[in-house]
Amino acid sequence: MILDLKSVFISDGASLPVDFELDMHDMDFFGICPIKKPVSVKGKVFNRAGIVTADLSCSVEFTAPCDRCGKETVKHHEVHTQRVLVSRLADRESDEIIEIPNMQLDVTELCTDEVVLNLPMKHLCREDCKGVCATCGKDLNEGKCGCNSVSHDPRLEALAQLLNDN
Repeated sequence: MILDLKSVFISDGASLPVDFELDMHDMDFFGICPIKKPVSVKGKVFNRAGIVTADLSCSVEFTAPCDRCGKETVKHHEVHTQRVLVSRLADRESDEIIEIPNMQLDVTELCTDEVVLNLPMKHLCREDCKGVCATCGKDLNEGKCGCNSVSHDPRLEALAQLLNDN
């Protein structure tokens, strides 16, 4: 979605509402496409005292396997971004300011970048997920497995014998 912002740039107090759905179902994250439903984007672009700002919120439903136990998880994330928009930028080293020389903002690109950059790195089915047993693979959220929970690194066996001698 391309927004023509000429009227917002030239008129102090002007605003332009933003409300659309962004389809990201084919976006690949490490071999899976976890965003199955359209991303809801709402917000506005406004001019206050000559400063044009894009204030946007993206509502995302992210489906991925739990990083500990492997169960499918569905989590809702809200991604909020606020960026100052300028028609000309002297210093190109700012993450908070976006240069739009033709006064047209590609909201799709901005929101796609923000969603990808702000999704959590760890996906858990629940905060206290215990994961799976490293020996037998049983889901430890469903109960204990029965494997010997004390396992020694064979490279440190000589040190374990020193402890047992005392």
